[in-house]
Order: sequence, then C-alpha cells, then structure tokens
Amino acid sequence: MEARAHLRYARIAPRKVSVVLDMIRGEDVDKALAILQYTPKAACELLYKLVKSAAANAENNHNMDKNNLYVAECFVTPGPTLKRVMPRAQGRAYRILKRTSHITVVLKEKE
Repeated sequence: MEARAHLRYARIAPRKVSVVLDMIRGEDVDKALAILQYTPKAACELLYKLVKSAAANAENNHNMDKNNLYVAECFVTPGPTLKRVMPRAQGRAYRILKRTSHITVVLKEKE
C-alpha cells in the first residue's frame, strides 16, 4: 500500500529540486519534514507542502498509520520549458530558458 502526491508545473529547475530530494529519500515522514523545514533551499517550501499532502493522502484515503510512514520514493522530471528573450548589445537577443518540474513523492508504511 502506498500514498502518492504530485506537483506538476512547479516553476523551479529540476536540478535544484533533486538536491533536496536526495536528502529526504528513505527518511521517516517526521524527519523529512524537519529536514525540509530547516534547510535553506528554494525547493524546500514546495516539498514540505508536498510531503504533508502525501501524508494526509495516506492517512485519509488509505487508512495508513501516520507514525509508520516513510518516504519510499521521490523523484523529479522536467516539465515544459518556458522560452523568454533577453535583449543584448547591438540588437541581438539571447534566449532564457525558464525550466519547470514535475515532482512526485511516494510514502509507504513500515512493516
């Protein structure tokens, strides 16, 4: 039995999110939330809400015990990239890529 939570089209680059996901993978939910709360990274705020959502899904939809949950899987995949233009010298234009992410967190119960 597992509980999932997805965050689609998050306006943060996947490589910034994956650094934080590596810190919480395999941890208990309470410890993962503590790590996310006190780590000064931009992705932590999004992931904190996502882990809480997955825990609520586990408790309310799957009747799992909140105290026995751990982060079984967590991964990020790139979403669509927004293309923007930055004016440069002598009439040139450079492209700016604003990357987006699809983040998934899977919680399971310890046995």
